[in-house]
Amino acid sequence: MHVERTFTVSRSVEDVFDYLSNFENTNQWDPGTIRTERTAGDGGLGTTYANRSRFAGRETDLTYETIGFDRPTFFCARGMNKTATATDSMTFTRDGDRTQIHYRADFQFHGPVRFVAPLVVKPKLAALADETVEQIRRSLEPGTS
Repeated sequence: MHVERTFTVSRSVEDVFDYLSNFENTNQWDPGTIRTERTAGDGGLGTTYANRSRFAGRETDLTYETIGFDRPTFFCARGMNKTATATDSMTFTRDGDRTQIHYRADFQFHGPVRFVAPLVVKPKLAALADETVEQIRRSLEPGTS
C-alpha cells in the first residue's frame, strides 16, 4: 500500500533537496518521527539512519538506508524492521524560484501483521500523508501556513 502527494514550496530545488535528503531532518518534517539519527555514511547513497516513529498509537524502530540520491532531483530511503518495510521517495522539479515535490511512501508488512495492516493502517495513511505535506511546508516556509 502507498500514499503519494505532489505540492509546491517557495524554496529553491537545491535547498529543498538538501533539507529533505538529510534524513535526520525527519525530526522536523515527519509528524510520525520521534527521532532519527545518522548511524553511518556521508549523507549520500548507503547512508544509514536509526529511526523511532509513532503510528496509530504504537512506537517502532526502523533502520533506514539511502537507496536513491541524485542531487537535486531525486531522493529515496528504505526503512526496515521485522514487521515492515517503508520506502520514502521524493522527486524534485524546479518551478521558477519554487520547487515541486512529488512524495511517495510505500509500506510492505511482514508476518501476521500483513493480514491486519490493510484494515488498520490503510485508513490512516491519507491523513498522515496530508499532515506530512503540511509539516514539510511549515519546515521549509516558516511563517506561512
